[in-house]
Amino acid sequence: MAAVDSQDNKLTYGELLAFASEARKLMPARSLFFLLVENNVGGIAWTIGNICVTNVPLILNAHLDEQLYKSLYELYQPPYVCVPEGMANRFDYEKVITCYGYTLMKTGNDACPMNDELSHLLPTSGSTGSPKLVRHKYENIEAAALNISTFFELTEKDRPLMVLPLYYTMGLSMVFSHFYVGATVLITNLNMTDRNFWKFIKEQRATSFTGVPYSFEILNLMRFFRMDLPDLTLLTQGGGRMPKELNLKFAEYCRDHGKKWIATYGQSECTARMAWLPPKWAIEKVGSIGRAVPNAELSLIDMDGNPITTPNTEGEMCYRGKNVTMGYARCREDLLLGDERHGFIHTGDLAYFDEDGCYYIVGRMGRFLKLFGMRVGLDECERIIKGKFPGLECACVGTDEKMIVYLTDEKYKTQVKDELVSRLKLVASSFEVRIIDEIPKNEAGKTLYAKL
Repeated sequence: MAAVDSQDNKLTYGELLAFASEARKLMPARSLFFLLVENNVGGIAWTIGNICVTNVPLILNAHLDEQLYKSLYELYQPPYVCVPEGMANRFDYEKVITCYGYTLMKTGNDACPMNDELSHLLPTSGSTGSPKLVRHKYENIEAAALNISTFFELTEKDRPLMVLPLYYTMGLSMVFSHFYVGATVLITNLNMTDRNFWKFIKEQRATSFTGVPYSFEILNLMRFFRMDLPDLTLLTQGGGRMPKELNLKFAEYCRDHGKKWIATYGQSECTARMAWLPPKWAIEKVGSIGRAVPNAELSLIDMDGNPITTPNTEGEMCYRGKNVTMGYARCREDLLLGDERHGFIHTGDLAYFDEDGCYYIVGRMGRFLKLFGMRVGLDECERIIKGKFPGLECACVGTDEKMIVYLTDEKYKTQVKDELVSRLKLVASSFEVRIIDEIPKNEAGKTLYAKL
């Protein structure tokens, strides 16, 4: 069995192969299509089946903001769009087929020339719908699947619970790595506070749970530590920095109950996981991202680009591995571009390593946050605000705990917060709006974020 969802739909590996053969006939070879997915068997079938036959999906949240969808559509003009069956009537495109709960539609756009290595596309900011996409190639999928299945020691007997979205790089990598070993993915879109969520875990005998920091905050509130889940033997965390106290609480729970706690680190640009902290160090080195995943390498460079070889010295963290993606696309024509990174990337994270070679991240050089596990571009958020409120001066900064939005006009305070909550689909506590007299800028008119 390849996958089971919480609506009791099932997908065998044989059925997935048969669907892939059918998908080959539905679209011309190497077709670009927008795939708006939910967490169910159909989402997995349409994603993996089409990648297998070399069609190229841009994998998106089925409930993406309509305006963001239109922006992406106008920019990339896909010849095909595939959506959950219940959403198909919202579109005026020509229907091709409905299968596994999804409807494929033909838009009338011309075929899109693409690089032969291009396998699939993911938005860089899942919640803001940035038109900047990450270009993955087939080698990235295989490398990520091998790396992840190796350090997690996955086997065909595993039954991972997948609550992370398919359009999120870490969620998709769960499918790649578990299918690589022939395991059964248990996928759900149920809320973790739903009684049926826990019924699904127990009845399907889930063996592992992968979450972002927010997932574990919910588990903590739900008295997870008192639950009897004998089949659940592995807990893994990614998606941003987790509060140290909570991290330690789960690490100690796993130690005391014969389970494994593995913290990981990754980026969309590297097909998810790039580093992992071996369970033996889960408590001793709590807060560390650990070492590079198998078949890869982490390193540090100073401000001049020179290698740092001394422990406890901060520098920019770099990564080398076959899971490093080809680069970005910012428009349709970019889908023809080749591999611009050649297996090496500057992560934009400031870090140091200790005497055991375990890395600790201390900050970011880039302009993005991870709020509740979802990467959110600060520049994109400013564009959202300025697009909704033309002429309004604003600047976004913050940490993975909260985004701080600076405005110069008090009357927009509530409206701006409501707009971000609505567009990003995040809770209101993710944002704090502050009013200042003016946004600090340099002589060239660029915002001085360091002063904020």
